[in-house]
Order: sequence, then structure tokens, then C-alpha cells
Amino acid sequence: MAIQLKLRHPSGLSLGQRIRQNRIAYLFIAPSLLMMILIHLIPTAQALYMSFLDLRQSTLRLYLGAPFVGLEHYQDILVGLFTGGGSSNIKGLSQALRNALWFTLWLNVGTLGLGMVFALLLNRKFIGRGIARTLVLLPWVVPTFVVGLIWRYIWLQQGGLANRILVDWLHVVDQPIQWLLNENTRWALLIPAIWRGVPYTALMLLAGLQTIPGDLYEASHVDGATRLQQFWYITIPMLKPIIALQVMFGVVFTLFGFGPYNIATSMFGSTNHGSYAELLIPAIARQTFSSQLYGYGAAASVLAMFLAMIFVALWYRVFRGALTAQ
Repeated sequence: MAIQLKLRHPSGLSLGQRIRQNRIAYLFIAPSLLMMILIHLIPTAQALYMSFLDLRQSTLRLYLGAPFVGLEHYQDILVGLFTGGGSSNIKGLSQALRNALWFTLWLNVGTLGLGMVFALLLNRKFIGRGIARTLVLLPWVVPTFVVGLIWRYIWLQQGGLANRILVDWLHVVDQPIQWLLNENTRWALLIPAIWRGVPYTALMLLAGLQTIPGDLYEASHVDGATRLQQFWYITIPMLKPIIALQVMFGVVFTLFGFGPYNIATSMFGSTNHGSYAELLIPAIARQTFSSQLYGYGAAASVLAMFLAMIFVALWYRVFRGALTAQ
């Protein structure tokens, strides 16, 4: 005798009954769902298919009918990344990935560290606190193009403010430093990015600090906790959800986005930023369209997508407790 089990929702309604009951809600979300499919899913599937093709200038007229090369693009990129060999494009991509990882690490450390310092200071009561909070936000509201121009004149080798301070005032170095050349370019781009990102981070952390009940600090003070212990065991745990979001924004902005690309363009006066200032996604875009290797570019984009998925999994594993506790 066969026994048929009918799975039901805890409400007692079957799947079909729940769909009929919520059909109005489904109609409301249908346009957004359709846009997600058109904007995200279809282009992603198309890029995945293009990555298996030898799609370049000579085969572009064939488009999706270009010669099928399988995993050849992926093999070339991965072997080049791990061995340091391959074509000039792959070597440039490897350098861009190292730059992006370097920028991502220090940009998050700088913005979170300095943002926390400013948030703690601005959370205290002092005369002119409102004015101070307004002034701190100025670097964030300045247009990106203007930020690049400001820091371009700061980093100038001759007459720049940075070299004038180091050479003429502090006498730390004998010769002016070429900030916009070679590895110095990393620092010349990182510092403006931190300068612009700290105000937003400080604002978010300040909002989080103001939601922490004062009773927690008073009770811990009665128990003999020091300021450092209060910060480590009360402030940091209560701010973990905000810290998690700031880490996510920082990584997406730098590692999987164009990051401080516009700042660099204003600083250099062109889109040629040098090998030490080029990040992953701008490098993929530049190589794809300048070399017209569209299949290679699609494969590099797919690998970047998988790298982003790995990061999201690690990010959720680290901050899962803080996110689910809220």
C-alpha cells in the first residue's frame, strides 16, 4: 500500500493556495523581478557563454557564433596569475589584482581606524561639536574631480605641499619625492581615498555609538571596567553590524568596483594611471576594449565574479553572529 505525503506550509496551506492567496503581492514584485532578470541574470549568462568563445575583432561579426575554445581563456588567466607568466595582458591583470588587494586592505584599515577615532571624538560633548561634525563631512561632499585636483597639487614633485613639508620644513628627505611615479603612486592614491572615505565611515559609526545605551557603560564602570575594556567588550560588539557593512562597502568599492579610479584620473590628468595605480575591474575593462579580446575579457569578469562570491561567503562567516543577532 503506497502512502502519499503531502507537504504543507506551517500555516496549513499548500503551495498553490499560498500563491493564489498572495497573488497581489507577487504582481507587485513582478516588475522588479523582471528587471533583475534583464539587468543581471541575462548579461551574466551571456558573459559566461562569451568566455568560452574566441571572440575578438576578427570574429566579432560572428558574435555568439564565434569559435568555441572551452576553458582556454580561464586556463591562460589562472596559469598566468599563479606563475607570473603569460601575455602582457595577463601580467597586467596580475599586477592589477595585487594592487586591488593592497588597496582593499589598507583602505579598510585606514577608513575604519580613523573613522572610529573621529566617531569617538565627535560623540563627546564639547563646545562647537555641531560645527566640528559639519567640518568633518567636507571631504566626503567635495566632488571627486575636485578631490583629484587638490591632491594632484599636493603630490607635485616641484612645489607640491607634501614635498615642501618633507624637504623644506621637516628636512626628512634631501630630494623631492616623485609621488606620481612607480610604487609611490599607490600611496599617492591611497591617502586621498582614505581622506575622502573617513567622513562617511565616521558618520555611520557615530550613528551606531548614539544607539548604545549609556547604562551599559555605567554598569561596567561600577564593576571596575577600564575605558579600554569598555571599548573592547561593549563598543566594538555593539558596532559590529555597522563595521560589517563598512567592510563590505570598502571591498566592493575597491576590489570589485572602480574604486578611486576617478580620483586617479583627475590626479594624472588622463586614464593612464601607471601599472601601480590600476585596479582589477578597470584593468579588465581597459584590456578588453583596447585589445578587443572580448572572450578573454568575459572570462576575466567571470573569475572576478567568483572571487566576489568567495569574499561574500567569507564575510558572512566572519560577521554572521553580529548580523543575525540584530
